[in-house]
Amino acid sequence: MRLTTFSDYALRVLMYAGSAGDRLITIEETSRVYGISRAHLMKVVNILTKTGYLKGVRGRSGGFTLARAPENINLGAVVRATEPDFALVECFATGNRCVITGCCRLPNVLNEALGSFVATLDRYTLADLMLRECDFKVPPPAVDDMRGPDFAAAWTSR
Repeated sequence: MRLTTFSDYALRVLMYAGSAGDRLITIEETSRVYGISRAHLMKVVNILTKTGYLKGVRGRSGGFTLARAPENINLGAVVRATEPDFALVECFATGNRCVITGCCRLPNVLNEALGSFVATLDRYTLADLMLRECDFKVPPPAVDDMRGPDFAAAWTSR
């Protein structure tokens, strides 16, 4: 399972906004910090503002800040608001043409796994991810540094 880039960016925007405290930050600043397209961030900030996670201030010295305290921003709720769907396999989506849909047991297993994934996110808030503003000035890790689980290593040790 992989979150969309949109959800990834949404979580990153919230983390950066949280690190700034009450200071207004801009899309340009956030784009520069993360090396992300300004156009993508505009869409993300727009959705996060519409869903009540960010508060936008228009005008020449405008920007955005968190609309809620970090401990009141649930990660599961953010992901639900930013993911277009959770169609892990064809039969979860509209237009399903799988010939074994009527008797397949895979959806039960995948729904359980997806439920566990979202339930884990529901246990955390933005406060659990908070960084300091200076943490965003650290050079990025080397390209080869893997951060996620190494399922290949577990598989080869069998």
